[in-house]
Amino acid sequence: MKLGLSCGFFGQGHDDEHVALVQRADQLGVDVVWAAEAYGPDVVSVLAWLGARTERIGLGAGVMQIPARTPAATAMAAASLDSLTGGRFRLGLGVSGPQVSEGWHGVRFGRPLARTREYADIVRLALSHQPVAYEGEHFTLPLPDGPGKALRLTHTHRRRIPLYLAAVGPKNLELAGAIADGWLGVFVAPEYYPEQRAQIEAGLARRTGAPAHFDTSATVALATGDDLERCARTVSPYPALYVGGMGSRDKNFYNQLACRMGYEKEAARVQDLYLEKKWAEAAAALPPQFIDDTSLLGDVDRITERMRRYRDAGITTLTVSPFGKDLAERTESLEIAVEAHARLEAEPPAPTPDAHPQPADARG
Repeated sequence: MKLGLSCGFFGQGHDDEHVALVQRADQLGVDVVWAAEAYGPDVVSVLAWLGARTERIGLGAGVMQIPARTPAATAMAAASLDSLTGGRFRLGLGVSGPQVSEGWHGVRFGRPLARTREYADIVRLALSHQPVAYEGEHFTLPLPDGPGKALRLTHTHRRRIPLYLAAVGPKNLELAGAIADGWLGVFVAPEYYPEQRAQIEAGLARRTGAPAHFDTSATVALATGDDLERCARTVSPYPALYVGGMGSRDKNFYNQLACRMGYEKEAARVQDLYLEKKWAEAAAALPPQFIDDTSLLGDVDRITERMRRYRDAGITTLTVSPFGKDLAERTESLEIAVEAHARLEAEPPAPTPDAHPQPADARG
């Protein structure tokens, strides 16, 4: 299992701290850093900035929003980042949600699975240096009634840039297995992951030419220290935002995930409070078990044990998102995570998980 870093969103007044944390991760040998975009700074600019200030760490778009760009524009950006950074780029794609897609980008959200499949097809076609000619339900290139012609990307880069899908729901997880090289997951609990892995494997079983290695990357909040209650309070606003406020009352994929994990009543309460703008109360209403299930909390011994559970469940990249009051605290947490990961690397390999796991109870 490899170790990654999530630096989240830029443009919120802490950009210099984000860069410093990424540079420290680069020095420590962390495998990849993932950056995100919503409706602030775009992830392409951020990764170009990080790529110029680091030497070896992988650079992941987690994610580039599908409604924000045409497939060809995404292929152009991916080729540019990969070429400029010497082959360090990883392309994560996601449809975002209906509020952002329709409210910010003006793109209808309907049939997201079919749109994602076609979009990924065109991106891969363009990156392979073939003429881009495609006829689908959502995308047609070139347009059939004009002067356009099938063009070929004019850029030097790897022809197989790793493509990841951010997926939360069961059908999206299956799609990730069917078309991608990896999966980007959030709020992943080792005890619940076997059910998600089974959905990914269902997609992998349907494809021909499946990748030799499919990367399952789980992003988890990280807070270190001896006081577990304080650690949980430090990270709780993050899951509260997603479970309570990321989307509308009727369309919140993260709230639905919490319900599938066995927290239906609690997720509804968090959402009620968050939509009433009672953000602190929403964070306090999150069950401590949910926070602990989906985070790394505690001292280096406890972090090591939690990492072991992710590794043994079958996660191949554990991406940590350090929380703390300042850069020094976040950097210390990252260094503790690196130490815990090194301990695991020194252990004998764990048995390979069963090919067809049974769903596990989220509460252990």
